Amino acid sequence: MEGKRLTKAQVLIMAIAAGSSAANIYYNQPILKDIGVSLGVNETKAGSISMLTQVGYGLGLFFLVPLGDKLNKKTMIIALLSGLSIVLVLMTRSQTIGQVWALSVCIGVIAVSSQVILPMAASIDRETTGKTIGQIFTGILVGVLAARVFSGFIAEWFGWRYVFGFSAALMIVIAILIKCTLPDVQAQFTGHYLNLLRSTIYQVKRFPALRRASVTGGLVFGVFCSFWTTLTFHLSGAPFFYHTDRIGLFGLVAIAGALMAPLFGKMADKGNARRSLLIGGMALIISLLVLKIFALSLVALVVAVLLLDMAVQAVQVTNIAIIYSLDKHSNSRINTVYMTSYFIGGALGSLAGILSWNYGGWSLVTWQMIAWSVLAFIIIFQGRYSKAQPVSTK
Repeated sequence: MEGKRLTKAQVLIMAIAAGSSAANIYYNQPILKDIGVSLGVNETKAGSISMLTQVGYGLGLFFLVPLGDKLNKKTMIIALLSGLSIVLVLMTRSQTIGQVWALSVCIGVIAVSSQVILPMAASIDRETTGKTIGQIFTGILVGVLAARVFSGFIAEWFGWRYVFGFSAALMIVIAILIKCTLPDVQAQFTGHYLNLLRSTIYQVKRFPALRRASVTGGLVFGVFCSFWTTLTFHLSGAPFFYHTDRIGLFGLVAIAGALMAPLFGKMADKGNARRSLLIGGMALIISLLVLKIFALSLVALVVAVLLLDMAVQAVQVTNIAIIYSLDKHSNSRINTVYMTSYFIGGALGSLAGILSWNYGGWSLVTWQMIAWSVLAFIIIFQGRYSKAQPVSTK
């Protein structure tokens, strides 16, 4: 099947599957306060749920995603979705914050099927890779952002545990769709698992473009996670006093920004990667300045959410277009390096957001996000964006 094109139906199913899987990392963000109240813990402990999910995802990216170059990708995706459904059911039965923390890590570890789907699509569709990846990644973005809307409404009307219960059922349906519609993609790597991990680390040395993308991606996603983790606390207090259903609606605003992702992917395909990244970096800084200056304005907050999510997706899609052009036989390992760095940045961003909220409220949260975004912009501005060449073919 490698070298052929995916059908529109297959791309759509892959986009839905990737988005539905990735959404599980973000369901907890609008309902952190509800979980904390239910279990009788403070905001700091409740906020740690989001961070631990990100940590788990980083672990899954590094230790599981490289197996996409060694195992049958289709079989691996089905196994991950099935395992995820089991953990989600367990989350509905959790009774203590310790159990929620542990299960949050597990959800993060197993919810990496989207990062197997992307390299799978890239390895099959070599004729229109950029377009296909852009479409699937748009599915991921919509899933991630719609997760907040879904989570907020379900928690408000049924309770936060039902969020994970509904998702568990959805994962089973998605696994069946994958089983029935997608082709098998055999592995290219034949060595042992430890050699696979060593080869994954070696990709960092091979490609300067991968190193730069990993750092900028981690910084930008750190801003993203810091914002969405603390937004719940900001909107649930004065002067807004919003409930979880209203907080979740901000995900709809963010989806509008995410839908612009294919535009930036096309820019990268046409050799305008640097322009796409610079636009994204500048939009990110502007969005944070709006949040800083007009912290109590609902209109300004909506505008800032739109800009922020557009900016984050511009950087993400462009970075992915760059790294998937490096070595098609190492896509899963290259993707692992990038996405591990990406979600380490997200976990650190969530932690920084929680600490900033505790010590300085929304003002300190916005200052630290501005610092991260300025650093990312400097790295983007100084980078060179011609296609990188490997130092060897190891």
